[in-house]
Amino acid sequence: MADARGLAPEALGPTVTVGEILVEIMATTVGRGFLSPQPLVGPFPSGAPAIFIDQVARFGGAAGIVAAVGEDDFGVLNVERLRTDGVDVSAIATVPGKPTGSAFVRYRPDGARDFVFNIAHSAAGETRMTDAARALIGRAGHVHVMGSAFAIPGIAAILLEAVATVKARGGSVSFDPNIRKELVQGGEGRRLVDDVLAVTDLLLPSGDELLVAAGAATEAAAVERLLGLGIGEIVLKRGRDGSSHFSRAFGRVDCPAFAVEEIDPTGAGDCFGAVYLTCRRAGLPPARALLYANAAGARTVTKQGPMEGVSSLAELDDFIAAAGRGVPA
Repeated sequence: MADARGLAPEALGPTVTVGEILVEIMATTVGRGFLSPQPLVGPFPSGAPAIFIDQVARFGGAAGIVAAVGEDDFGVLNVERLRTDGVDVSAIATVPGKPTGSAFVRYRPDGARDFVFNIAHSAAGETRMTDAARALIGRAGHVHVMGSAFAIPGIAAILLEAVATVKARGGSVSFDPNIRKELVQGGEGRRLVDDVLAVTDLLLPSGDELLVAAGAATEAAAVERLLGLGIGEIVLKRGRDGSSHFSRAFGRVDCPAFAVEEIDPTGAGDCFGAVYLTCRRAGLPPARALLYANAAGARTVTKQGPMEGVSSLAELDDFIAAAGRGVPA
């Protein structure tokens, strides 16, 4: 059994991530797909790594991202939003001749969503390890890895180099697997996941991603196997059922969800993970980190647009107080 790994304190350096930046454009009607003309709203700044890192900065953590955008209005929209919210954008490259990534989204009557993506063939697919990226990573204290980024050519190599660099200076790694079972049934996908799990300090799965990551049949077996790998803590996002922390140091800690009217769920898990991580890097115990993270995820879904519900500490304190929930010691 490996020794449990902990999270690096904020003082070591910023939290950084690598991955796609895109705009999201949303249909205002409910239905299936985009086979007929639709009224649309947007563009909204988006991309799971971008949402995550924007929330880290908005909550008060030092943050930076390695990414690429096109030489267009969509790229400017994203970079300026991140810059305004406090993200270090020095390692965001502008790629001439390639558009900024995009996602068109339409809700179905059952709440599921249809997407039309342009990511791999956009500027996001040209993300490289530049001098600016190495400079940012070289002073980072933590790397956040998103499994969705592995679908973009070249991103996995950048992430693995970033992890090695940050680990070498005493930093830590979080992993939001964001994976489907079909992607890790063997071959390169499974190897990438296993390579990241081997160095992960904080695992942030949603629902069945816990079982997929562990290759286990039950929650208890998955938790035991993953903690046995040396992962310091696992935080399971349960949506409307709240969240749970698992670790050798604190055992199991559960936190109920906040009841809100959902408008747009996009980005809720990213904001949850960003706030939880930033709380823990600041030294808050799991119970407090979970409460803030649940509040961040809940507040996000009350706004239309992936980044429109990112929250400051003051906003989350007000949200928690309005719900009649005290902050644990």
